[in-house]
Amino acid sequence: MSDSPNNPNPITSQFGQKSPNYLKGLNPEQREAVTSIDGPLLVLAGAGTGKTRVLTTRIAHILASHLAESSQILSVTFTNKAALEMKQRIGKLIGISVEGMPWMGTFHSIGAKILRRHAELVGLKPNFTILDTDDQIRLIKQLLTAEHIDEKRWPARQFASIMDGWKNRGLLPSDVKSSHAGMFANGLGDKLYADYQQRLTSLNAADFGDLLLLCIRLFRENPDILAQYHSRFKYMLVDEYQDSNVAQYLWLRLLAQGKPAHLANICVVGDDDQSIYGWRGAEVDNILRFEKDFPGAKTIKLERNYRSTGNILAAASSVISNNEGRLGKTLHTDDEKGEKLQVTSLWDSEEEARHTAEQIEQLQRNGQDLNSMAILVRTSAQMREFEEVFIKLGINYRVIGGAKFYERREIRDALAYLRLTHQQSFDLALERIINVPKRGLGTTTVKFIHETARAQNIPMMQAIRMLIETEELGAKQRNTLSFLISQFDDWSARATTTSPFELAGAIFDESGYTAMWKDEKTADAPGRLENLKELVNFMQDFETLAEFLEHISLVLDRANNDNSNAVSIMTLHAAKGLEFNNIFLPGWEEGLFPSQRSLDESGNKGLEEERRLAYVGITRAKKKAFISLAQNRRIHGFWKTALPSRFLDELPPAAVEVTDTGSSFGAHNYGGSNSNKNSASRYDKKDALDDVYETPGWKRMRANSPKTIDGEFTKNHEHTSTGFRITQQVTHLKFGIGTITSIEGKKLTINFDRVGRKKVLDSFVKG
Repeated sequence: MSDSPNNPNPITSQFGQKSPNYLKGLNPEQREAVTSIDGPLLVLAGAGTGKTRVLTTRIAHILASHLAESSQILSVTFTNKAALEMKQRIGKLIGISVEGMPWMGTFHSIGAKILRRHAELVGLKPNFTILDTDDQIRLIKQLLTAEHIDEKRWPARQFASIMDGWKNRGLLPSDVKSSHAGMFANGLGDKLYADYQQRLTSLNAADFGDLLLLCIRLFRENPDILAQYHSRFKYMLVDEYQDSNVAQYLWLRLLAQGKPAHLANICVVGDDDQSIYGWRGAEVDNILRFEKDFPGAKTIKLERNYRSTGNILAAASSVISNNEGRLGKTLHTDDEKGEKLQVTSLWDSEEEARHTAEQIEQLQRNGQDLNSMAILVRTSAQMREFEEVFIKLGINYRVIGGAKFYERREIRDALAYLRLTHQQSFDLALERIINVPKRGLGTTTVKFIHETARAQNIPMMQAIRMLIETEELGAKQRNTLSFLISQFDDWSARATTTSPFELAGAIFDESGYTAMWKDEKTADAPGRLENLKELVNFMQDFETLAEFLEHISLVLDRANNDNSNAVSIMTLHAAKGLEFNNIFLPGWEEGLFPSQRSLDESGNKGLEEERRLAYVGITRAKKKAFISLAQNRRIHGFWKTALPSRFLDELPPAAVEVTDTGSSFGAHNYGGSNSNKNSASRYDKKDALDDVYETPGWKRMRANSPKTIDGEFTKNHEHTSTGFRITQQVTHLKFGIGTITSIEGKKLTINFDRVGRKKVLDSFVKG
């Protein structure tokens, strides 16, 4: 039988039906990955190289060649959706229904199936319950109370996160060392973990992490059971292997031990350059050491990309080549080079958002659908400025993997505090935050306040003022409510004399709301804090709290919920697996991307994962990629000069075009043929901030001609036709007193005492 696409002899399936020639159309590397079915195999599949096709065709080949029954194939995916799609594809390839593939699914779904078959051997019954997060937290709180541990100091969610980390590393309570246990409640972590597992057993329950952890224990303690699965599974296939954690790795290794390592029929497919989930336990080392785990393993690299243009692939390959922890491959395409990546330096993050919106509108005018465009940000806090601009301009958008900025829980809570401060009769706001953070006010108390207000036909806040003077409520509730009333009275009084920016920070701190998220040791808590900071920073642009709240109301009222044709906004992490014709990558600045937090917490390992994020972001683009950075970004309430991301240094000159808009606030002449003109004076050596830009990346970003990464400084002559002069002290109607640092025609760059550096028109300035 020939595998050549030119010899379309059909293969007869085990069901007696003639299947289509499923090998036709595969490139040589794909065909080799499909037909190399004996022994261990590592398929390094770069972005857009057809890995899903290889996986499904490989399974179809095994079935159609009578090498195994469908029940003898273990196929592990990372989502149930992926498993369903694979079944459908296999059915189309070989013309049969494969619903009978019982061992195709996620790690945890397959682990649960195995556990239910042998539950008694790990102390459970086959009908055990799988706890959800809320039940898990409730159980941990009970254990904390029993040990007299202060839950405010040692939050239940924090311990749940720590315990999940232990389980992801395959650690049973007996495996947790004192150093690990010391992370929680002064060394009581190991005891709490053991008590938690005992309590689960008594409840006939398991949590999500147990589905693999208890399987590992089952296999280790019962070699005969493990031997049954060795006999059952003739072939093992694993998708997205670079995202597997330690527990998943151990589970797979145990199942693969039925044969000597060099004979194990295990095929793993993945891309070490797309391992971006280290923060949730993924270990890129799993894929890097596959050839050591299975000596003699065959490695096939899928490098022919069917998604992106040559310039996009060249840029992605150039960046990722700087990582040391990788097996190495270079993407290429048979298609044209396409347009160069556009790298644009903007004055600040607000201008970056406006510039991106104008590029999107231009693409629309050129016939591109909004559905073909996506903005990929490093942190969700970056989304607000883009959402604001899109709403103002009437550009439809959708947020993938999360709520829109003003629909996020933490933002709605924050706005409720601010609205109630401005208008204490706003009952809806009070109902939302009366017990956020927890104040010990149960539903019965809140219901009684609500009923009292309705009976008296008065706002709830006024009803509270009445109730704290009587004895209908307990003393504890009255004291809590009295303190809450005094807080809002104080905030309302300060609203008339304090800026919204300062007031909001005080409200969130004094109410305990900020501390609540700091104590919430979950994966999304840092992002929620960043979103809060972004909201507070934005409030600097408003003179009064009333002005800010009116703006928010108008924004929310104008938000377009028609997502039939819309720009997608998402984080880089959420973008993995997706593709768009046009990709926008904003915020390529040091500290933001790569993330300073990643560098601080994980050093070079964190940097390499950030670089893999850059690789993932670039390779989402099919036709065009737009990278941007802001020269100034507001951080913790202060405008700070941003330095270009080191990843910009790693882009290949031949594949990139650099522009510097040189535009002021409010200007709309972005990206034109004169975009580089009149912009050099901001980099003049006389500028007091110039020294901080003496890095290779910044030099290349401010180059004027030619428009490539490589270039030299080009200075423009200063224009002084406005009548102002450099170093002159002036007053701006909005920003106050400042000193002129550079002049460009009628545009002045001024270092303001109160708000930092801004670029303004001379007509708004007085000498």
